[in-house]
Amino acid sequence: MPLSSKHLLGLQNVPKEDIQLILDTANTFKEVLERPIKKVPTLQGKTIVNLFYENSTRTRISFELAEKRLSADTVNFSVSTSSVNKGESLKDTIKNIEAMKIDMVVIRHAAAGTPLYLTRICDSNIINAGDGIHEHPTQALLDMYSIKEKVGKLEGLKVCIVGDVSHSRVALSNIFGLKTMGADVSVCGPSTMIPRQIENLGVKVIHKIDEAIQENDVLNVLRIQLERNAGEYFPSIREYSNYFGITQERLDRIGKEILILHPGPINRGVEISSEVADGSNQIILNQVTNGVAVRMAVLYLLGTLN
Repeated sequence: MPLSSKHLLGLQNVPKEDIQLILDTANTFKEVLERPIKKVPTLQGKTIVNLFYENSTRTRISFELAEKRLSADTVNFSVSTSSVNKGESLKDTIKNIEAMKIDMVVIRHAAAGTPLYLTRICDSNIINAGDGIHEHPTQALLDMYSIKEKVGKLEGLKVCIVGDVSHSRVALSNIFGLKTMGADVSVCGPSTMIPRQIENLGVKVIHKIDEAIQENDVLNVLRIQLERNAGEYFPSIREYSNYFGITQERLDRIGKEILILHPGPINRGVEISSEVADGSNQIILNQVTNGVAVRMAVLYLLGTLN
């Protein structure tokens, strides 16, 4: 059963059946990653371009590994060594790349809506690897996969997204995906970092971190995005950490088991302490491992549509 779309632009309005299919398919590829030879010929003959206009470690390497595990031919685009520095437009860049007979494009761009724009000017499958502060669908999918792997379910689970919600594409994709899969979603952070009318998406707003820990089964802790001037929205890093940082002392005081996720990179001592980031309640490195399996699933399901 194929996905309902030839692209993955976000999780808003993506059917539950599509999300479930991706998560189920990721299970199969997770088994492949446990083998001595971590490779299958599924996308042999396909050419995939990783078009990253923003810096990335986990997402870019994860996609590249996923593509190679599926035996696809992979091309990595680097802005710093491309004709973009000579003034070439995005449209001309993608048109020239597509003229070389590629099949799929993985795009990360600072401008929201860029992946959607690419679907209108080229024929390749488009996968959104993060567009501005809009969405980051594969991160949310790997978060959901990791939660389900650890807890055994998503439906009815109480999940709180903590921190810089306003600047986070991860937050929005998680809200859409988790709500579709039946989870009870809330957000917590400084009022200056919670979007207005976010309740219209069906989420609860919690203003105190201790309350968020007490009420929820899972915390997905977001990075403070200082490169997007997020530091302007609270008085100081120290104050943010005091009021919203996830520390072991805070977890111990609440006295309950809670699962900790973080999409990375981590600002240790800011949104999360090193003790928690390296502790027994977190599954942060599991998320990284599962990211390869989930992206293999997405690439496979889209790559076999044509």
